[in-house]
Amino acid sequence: MGTVYLSHTRGGQAVALKLIRQEFGDDPEFRRRFEQEVQAARRVQGYHLVPVVDHDTSGPLPWLASVYVPGVSLQNALETFGPLPLPAVFQLVGCTAQALAAIHAAGVVHRDLKPGNVLLGPAGPCVIDFGIARAADATQLTRSGGLIGTPQFMSPEHALGDSVGPASDVFSLGLIAALAATGRHPYGSGGVITVAAQIANTSHRPPQLDDYPDPLRPLLERCLTADPLERIAPAELAQLCEQAAGRSLRDFDDWLPPALAAEISRRDHDHRDRPARPLGHRPRPAVARHRDRGRRGAPRRRRQARDPGHPPGDVRHDPRRRPHGHGGHRRRAGAGPADPLDADGRGLDP
Repeated sequence: MGTVYLSHTRGGQAVALKLIRQEFGDDPEFRRRFEQEVQAARRVQGYHLVPVVDHDTSGPLPWLASVYVPGVSLQNALETFGPLPLPAVFQLVGCTAQALAAIHAAGVVHRDLKPGNVLLGPAGPCVIDFGIARAADATQLTRSGGLIGTPQFMSPEHALGDSVGPASDVFSLGLIAALAATGRHPYGSGGVITVAAQIANTSHRPPQLDDYPDPLRPLLERCLTADPLERIAPAELAQLCEQAAGRSLRDFDDWLPPALAAEISRRDHDHRDRPARPLGHRPRPAVARHRDRGRRGAPRRRRQARDPGHPPGDVRHDPRRRPHGHGGHRRRAGAGPADPLDADGRGLDP
C-alpha cells in the first residue's frame, strides 16, 4: 500500500514516514481507511506504543510520520536468532498486553497484531502499524470481498467474518506468544488458507498445546479459547506475565539473548551516531513544515528523504517509487508479515 522511509523533522527528530503509493492515494475508499489508521494511531497513548508526529491524509500523496524506533521486528528476530528464552517471552507478551490495554482503552481494536507489527527496540517491545485498526463499535472492513488482516494471526471470529472486538487482539497475542517460545505456530505449518481454516474451526478443534512449555501453557489456553468472552483481559495477562518473568516489565537489562540484544544495540548506536542534517541541506525532511498547514499536500520532491543507507551526497530517493537494492522488497496488500520499516532505514512496502 505504501513505503516507509526513515526521515527527519526540520528540528532533526528521526521519524518513520509512511507514504502511500499513488494508485492507492487515488482510491477514495483507501483514503478513508488511511484516515482511520491515522485517527486510531493518534488516539492511543501508553507504554510500548509509537507516537504520531504529523500526518496529511488529504494531499495528493497521503502520509503519516511517527517516532522512529531503531530495532528489530519480532518476525525478523525469530527468523534470524530463533525462539526466545521463556522469561523473555513472558516479558514480551506482558509488555505487548500493556500496549493492547492502552489501545483498547482508547476504544480501538488493532486487528492485525502479528510478529511483523511488534518491534523489539532499546526500550522494549513496541506495537506498531494501525493500518486496519478500527473503533471497537465500527463495522467490519473488507477489501474486494475478503477480510482485511493477516490470516495466520486472526482470531476465529475475525477469520469467520464475525464481529471483532478487543478479545480478538488477545487471541492474536496468544499465537505470537506460542511462536516466540518455540518457533511453531499452534495451528501448524500449513499454507495460509489451511491455517486460517483451522483457526476458524477452533470451537470444534482447539489447538494442540501439549508441546509448549508448562509455565506458558495456561496463559496460551486463556488467550486461545474460541469464545471471546472467555479470553483473558490484557491487564490481567500483563500482571501474570510479570510474575512469571520474575522481573518488572519495565526492566530491560539483559532481557534478550546476547546476539539479538547486540543487534538492537548496534542499530540504536548507528541511529544515534548518524549526524542530523543541517537545515539547508538537500534533501529536506519529508514531514511538511508547520507553516504550510493551509495547503498540506504530500511532501514535495525537494523535501524527500535520502535513503540512510547511502552516504551523504549520494543519490536521494523519490518516495513515490519503491527503493531498489539494499535488501528492500515489495509486498502486496494483504500478503504475509513484513517489517513496516527496516531499522537500517531501507524503504519497505508494508
